[in-house]
Amino acid sequence: MKNIIIGTAGHIDHGKTTLIKALTGRNTDRWEEEQRRGITIDLGFTYFDLPGGDRVGIIDVPGHERFINNMVAGVVGMDLVLLVIAADEGIMPQTREHMDILNLLGIEKSIIVLNKCDIVDEEWMELVEEEVKDELEGTFLEQAPVVKVSAATGEGIEGLVDMIEKMTKDEVTAKDVQTIPRLPVDRAFTLSGFGTIITGTLVSGTITKEDTLWMYPVDKECKIRSIQVHGQNRSVCQAGQRVAVNLSNVKKKEIRRGCVLAPKNSMKNTDLLDVKLRMLDSSVRVLTNHTRLHFFTGTSEILCRAVLLDQEELGPGESGYVQLRLEEEIAVRRGDKFVVRFYSPMETIGGGVILEPNPSVKRRFRQDVIEELERKESGSTADVIELHVKAHGDTLITLAELAKLTALSPEEVKADAEELESKGLVYLFPMRKDTFVWHADSRRGAERTMIEELTAYEEKYPYRYGMKKAEVQGTHFQKIRPNVFDKILEMLVEAGSIRRVDEFLCTPEYEVSKDQTFDRVSGILLDSFRGAGYDFVRYSEIEFSREDKTVSDDILNILLEEEKVVKVTEDMYTLKENMEHAKELIQERLKEDPLITIAQVRDMFGTSRKSAKPILEYMDSIKVTKKTGAESERIAY
Repeated sequence: MKNIIIGTAGHIDHGKTTLIKALTGRNTDRWEEEQRRGITIDLGFTYFDLPGGDRVGIIDVPGHERFINNMVAGVVGMDLVLLVIAADEGIMPQTREHMDILNLLGIEKSIIVLNKCDIVDEEWMELVEEEVKDELEGTFLEQAPVVKVSAATGEGIEGLVDMIEKMTKDEVTAKDVQTIPRLPVDRAFTLSGFGTIITGTLVSGTITKEDTLWMYPVDKECKIRSIQVHGQNRSVCQAGQRVAVNLSNVKKKEIRRGCVLAPKNSMKNTDLLDVKLRMLDSSVRVLTNHTRLHFFTGTSEILCRAVLLDQEELGPGESGYVQLRLEEEIAVRRGDKFVVRFYSPMETIGGGVILEPNPSVKRRFRQDVIEELERKESGSTADVIELHVKAHGDTLITLAELAKLTALSPEEVKADAEELESKGLVYLFPMRKDTFVWHADSRRGAERTMIEELTAYEEKYPYRYGMKKAEVQGTHFQKIRPNVFDKILEMLVEAGSIRRVDEFLCTPEYEVSKDQTFDRVSGILLDSFRGAGYDFVRYSEIEFSREDKTVSDDILNILLEEEKVVKVTEDMYTLKENMEHAKELIQERLKEDPLITIAQVRDMFGTSRKSAKPILEYMDSIKVTKKTGAESERIAY
């Protein structure tokens, strides 16, 4: 069974409420019904079942100003609109405005209902039909079917029901119940014994009793205590249903019309919106930069300023990219439709679609900004995700953060990210708690930066294995987490872009320079260590005639890495072979006697106590010996 939402539109007193009563048997103006039923649906809402079994909910909009608020509030969930025109009056000014707004909000499926046919004669009826046909020519309603009824007598109502069933059966697809649930709040009230109640049209996803959700933009956690759909208790409600939800952990005064109930971290509050705005052909206004407007989307009505990004002004029938700077925060999703009305006098001038619900402040007439918005206008959700990933190249962004920014479900974001990865546009780095995403352009830029930096470093320091990993990250990638940076390095090393030697990074073909300077300095070092034997020479006391201290430090590190030299203790070095020989002698001595002292080591190697102690400490470090308690005594490890 499909859940279908129908809205009404039309001039005041053209019989919308009477028509709904004829279709459903219920009068939506009866305020007493709420008290009788307890948790109920909003008074402007009722329902009936089609012969085929599908349930149709109808939003009744009795007045002109409430048309703006309620129609925009429900439009994201509407499948069909009944445009009601009284046969005795024909199309009126408000009828035309309603048609404009329906067009702006993307409502394409409509039925023209000519009401009050019982009070006009046949000749007049023909004139009205001709007028309606002429008026709708060239509009989105040009092909809409026309049904003649009398809501007062019931004439034609059966034919209208048949037309509704035909259109909803063939042309209305079932709502997406697999994505994140989103319930724009159009009413909040308190009932004794129940607490806080909200009502609205569930526009996507599924809500289950006992779910814990989040109220945007007030940032309050809410638990679902109970659910009603069309006045009946349910454990689950799905997209396309008109629902009343009993919440705990939130008070009525904390909720306002325009709030949205959705999962935590599935959306993000914003006071900026990038939009494509189209001015109505019938508008008499010209929109100039920084004009103050009334902005309507979902159930929200907020004042804003319009910053025109690609044009100096927008006249009737013109479109442009606009950044709306809101005076309050809201939570919306890319693709949501909106209407704007002039600040004063309050008249509808245009509307459009939200391209980016969480943008940064943009400057006017920037080519890169225009190209980004063009892509967001024409692209898929994967394209939008790619743009967000690209914008976070210096930090990387997680799938959870993408879900929050785009108001897509984690599953949708993951699928889009994997699609982008398969095309070579992004890279995914799964971590323990989340997956980080990196754009291919950011990788190329980072790779280029790293190679340039390493090349310059290798030219400056030819006697080093490369640049320390921590130094590379601290200089150029400080905003990236260390564990994520390690993943990036693994990828670049595997691709052959860079080479890693322990904690050093270098270009793939780089080798330590073994030139005359290296040979001379390394010769001085090795000769000094060899000549000192077990008396050990301090590195700081070795004289280098011409060499810079940095060069000798670097060449000493190379000898250490190549294991020709070992560090005995601070500032004391010797040949690796010397300490290997000492190790063998000490191990042999410990086989004969389990205890060895500093004095015995001094005598074994014919050195001073000052040098014997570092020998034993070195043996401790390589786990040949260990202390017994006394400072001067050791046993086998």
